Amino acid sequence: MNEDNFDNLEYDDENWVSRSQKKRDVEALQDIGVRLVELKPDQLEKIDISDTLRDAVIEAKRLTSRSAIRRHMQYIGKLMRNEDGEEIQAAIDRFDVTTQAHNQVFHKLEKWRDRLINNEKGMLDVILTEYPQTDMQHLRQLVRNAQKEQSQNKPPAATRKLFKYLRELEETR
Repeated sequence: MNEDNFDNLEYDDENWVSRSQKKRDVEALQDIGVRLVELKPDQLEKIDISDTLRDAVIEAKRLTSRSAIRRHMQYIGKLMRNEDGEEIQAAIDRFDVTTQAHNQVFHKLEKWRDRLINNEKGMLDVILTEYPQTDMQHLRQLVRNAQKEQSQNKPPAATRKLFKYLRELEETR
């Protein structure tokens, strides 16, 4: 090639990605696919993925042969290229108790429970805004029971029920 041919080639340094980086990206998508396979069926239903990927994940749970699982995980990685990997990763992290995202949600719900028990003004409105599917009558009953329990220095059974209901609201979101 002569110099003229090199001048005609356009290199876009900002968008250039090395082959190694592409491989790392594909492996990261495969890792997300592995985490999808590890989810419980009810958790998998709550993640926004295509039907093809959902079927492939369900199929992967059925496989027993090591080589078949490996090939199928590569297929799931290929399907993941058409999905929003960051969004799926964030959704998986909400289920994983070892992640910061799960801990943040957990602490938020604990604070809300305590604010409800302490009768903080406007807290019911905050919950209703955040979770429109809330059964307000049931929530108020849980709060009253927790307040009564706290005033009588009883074990926190009603407080746990209130937290469990808040967690269910978060999960059905």
